[in-house]
Formats: sequence, C-alpha cells, structure tokens
Amino acid sequence: MNDSGHKPFLRMTGHEYHSGKFEKAVLAVGSTEYHGKHLPYGTDTLVSEHIATEVSKRVEGMLMLPPIPFGMSAHYSEFPIAITLKTETLMHVLQEVFDSLRKHGIHRLLIVNGHDGNIPAIEAATNEYRTQHPEFKMIVLSAWWVTAGQLVPENTFEVWNGLGHAGEGETSMMLRVDPSLVDMSRAQGVVPDLPEHVEWKWRFNEITPYGVTGDPTKATPEKGRLMNDALVNLLVDQVKMFDEKNWDITK
Repeated sequence: MNDSGHKPFLRMTGHEYHSGKFEKAVLAVGSTEYHGKHLPYGTDTLVSEHIATEVSKRVEGMLMLPPIPFGMSAHYSEFPIAITLKTETLMHVLQEVFDSLRKHGIHRLLIVNGHDGNIPAIEAATNEYRTQHPEFKMIVLSAWWVTAGQLVPENTFEVWNGLGHAGEGETSMMLRVDPSLVDMSRAQGVVPDLPEHVEWKWRFNEITPYGVTGDPTKATPEKGRLMNDALVNLLVDQVKMFDEKNWDITK
C-alpha cells in the first residue's frame, strides 16, 4: 500500500478500487529506446512512472494508472532497439484512455511525460479532447527535464544545464529512481553543436555516436534527489491548487 492508502491500479482489487473513492488519476507516458550503454531502455518510462507514483502517494483520491511504455521514438531508432509508435497512434491511445476514464466518472487527469517525442501527440490529443469534452480537465508536465532545470538551485548542473538524452540530468534521475539499473562505468556522451533559435530536425545518430547527448559522467544521486523533490513538490502543489478551485482556475 502507498502512503495515501491505495495501490497502483494494476495491483488493486475491485473492492480496493470501490473503497478508494478515486476522483482523479495520474498517467505516466514514456518510451522504450536506447539510452546509451549505461542506462536501461525503459528510462523514460521508469522516470515518469516514478514521479507519478510519488505524486499519487501525497494526493488524496488519485488513481495511479499503469504507464504507457511506448512513445514516438522514430528519431532515435538508428540505435537498436527503439519501439516506436506513430504520433497519430499515440494520440489515439491517449484519447481512448481519456474515454475510458470519463466513462467511469473520472474527469480529472495529470499526465507526466517522460519523452520528447511524445510532446506533439500529447499536445494535440489533450487540446482536441478538451474541446470535445470540456468537462474532462487535464494538467500536463510535458518536459520534466526542462522544468527540473528551472526549479533546482542555480549551478546544480555542470554541463549543458543538465540537458541531453541520457545526459547529466536524466542519468541523475535514474540514480535517484533505481541506481541498480545504472552502470556509471559505461557512461559516455557528447554535447552536440546545434544552431541557436531554430530547431534542426536531426536523426539521433547524426549528433552523437554514443546514443547519448550531454555528459552523463557528471550525474550524481544528489542531483537526482534535487530534481525529483522539486518536480514532485511542484506537481503536488499544483494538483492541490486545482482541487481547491474544482479544476477551474478561471474562477
């Protein structure tokens, strides 16, 4: 049992669900793709699921849904093996999850995204769905790796503000989530020389030979703790604020 008295949904009995009085849910959306020689393929899923789980422990009436382990990973697929969905497919999956929750009376959802390739699908799916079903309220953490860099103390990171695929920030988070899955002896990355102000649409092997960007060798468990705590505290505070306003911040 977690701290709020309920289990993750996959481990819950029907009796436990009915007695839990769940009014909202949290959904982690991740990916399964190469994260260098030092991190697991499920890093994006594991990190987003961890954040979502920590939030659900501290928010009353929040159902912890199973994570979605596949995302839009085509741009990372030059490194084996990326299990990738099309953006349209992920949109449909998300909206059918929304339909399922709405059918059973859960109209409030927090989405924690763990992968950059999912952002367009989540953005389109949530905007479309809210237009069609305005009673279904959602808040989204689209890019935890960016938000964390804005929340932790200045100079926490040593390279590239902690950014990068399997870089300093993400490796630090995995050292917080499950250090047994991290092999720091094999950590190796590169900071790519990318243009400013415009986005070059790269394939990942064009900007790194390692399947890693940033510098994972600078990762530490303490940096991971700072990121994790800042993100979880932010989301808990935001959900509680939305609850106080009945998920209508226009009033």
